[in-house]
Amino acid sequence: MPDPIAQRIQAAAEPVTAPETADLDALIERLGSARVVLLGEATHGTSEFYRMRARITRELIERHGFDFVAVEADWPDAQRIDAHVRHLELPRPEWQAFARFPTWMWRNEEVRAFVDWLREHNAEVDDPSARVGVHGLDLYSMYNSMAAVLDYLDDVDPETADLARQRYGCLTPWGQEPADYGLAVVTGRWRSCEPEAVDMLNELLAKRLDYQRHDGLRFLDAAQNARVVADAEHYYRAMYYGRAESWNLRDRHMFATLQSLLAHRDNSKAVVWEHNSHIGNAAATSMGAHGETNVGELARKTFGNAAVLVGFGTDHGEVAAADDWDGPMHVKRVRPALPDSYEALCHAAEPDAFVLPLRADTEAREALRQSLAPPRLERAIGVIYRPETERQSHWLYASLPAQFDEYIWIDRTSAVSPLPAEPEPGLPDTYPFGL
Repeated sequence: MPDPIAQRIQAAAEPVTAPETADLDALIERLGSARVVLLGEATHGTSEFYRMRARITRELIERHGFDFVAVEADWPDAQRIDAHVRHLELPRPEWQAFARFPTWMWRNEEVRAFVDWLREHNAEVDDPSARVGVHGLDLYSMYNSMAAVLDYLDDVDPETADLARQRYGCLTPWGQEPADYGLAVVTGRWRSCEPEAVDMLNELLAKRLDYQRHDGLRFLDAAQNARVVADAEHYYRAMYYGRAESWNLRDRHMFATLQSLLAHRDNSKAVVWEHNSHIGNAAATSMGAHGETNVGELARKTFGNAAVLVGFGTDHGEVAAADDWDGPMHVKRVRPALPDSYEALCHAAEPDAFVLPLRADTEAREALRQSLAPPRLERAIGVIYRPETERQSHWLYASLPAQFDEYIWIDRTSAVSPLPAEPEPGLPDTYPFGL
């Protein structure tokens, strides 16, 4: 006999086809009035998740005026994409964008297709400040962010640039291996550089009005890079005090960056691309029980129902992932879901791909929420996937309807297609993925 909860899922499900052709009108209508739409992924290496996020984002941009996309990527790297899609003539740094592990997470065909579309879309907008942007929320770019601050100050304020070099000199020896800096500080082999990093951020912000007269866009970039340095310095020390402290510092940084971007334009509306573990409400998962918060929980507290949290899930297929950190990418087989999981319920329902609305705006949806509310297992695959220890490594407990407002299910999925190491002939020099 079919599971009664799976039957309720099937009754409420809105069938979808391939991401490029799916009828998403009902979903887009529900998302359109939001201030922030957070689009997740159950893995960092699944083609259908990237393509569906791209399709939803395109619809929100064209039909509801969303004006920037914020992604789980480092700020300086994402600014390469931003300059490209907004047709901006900005100084191009010498370092390679998206060259840090895991390169396939953003250097893939699925992201490139969206970047190409967005550049074409923005070509029709005369005012560069009104073009749709792409920005990074993460804080792993301490070295490149220091370089960006110095480059900016060399142009607009050479005297302060000299001061910045002195302050950042404390961190410079650790620029390429910032985790080693954190270990050196906690073991007493190096002093904390926190005062210098914070002072440099405050120095920039104190001169905000003067710098913005030169170029408001470049000041935003420089100020954010200075914030990355300050928060990254703290993060790499916190890594050695426990997972919850470093996790919370990172997600609070990402949410503060999102808030700063929203404040940069009047009536701004954002689409966020991050893993389910960042955009689902952590308070509804075992993460919350362990003292961890995330961007989704902070967005829910700050924006209420004006933040819409969209989760993604799959049962089986293939995924791009590594065995270990800094290891090579492999295309791995995703094991079928464990029995006592939300994924098993969705797998038992039909069709094979659907959108599941989870807000209690009708009696039927409230009944569905009630049946799904008791915590169940839920899978999370990051850039590392170890099928042999999957139960211990990749499953957590969650209450799906409290975690997400919408859930997109694709039963069988495939791996992303990584871009080659060398740029293809004919791509412009400004192309963000060129090496």
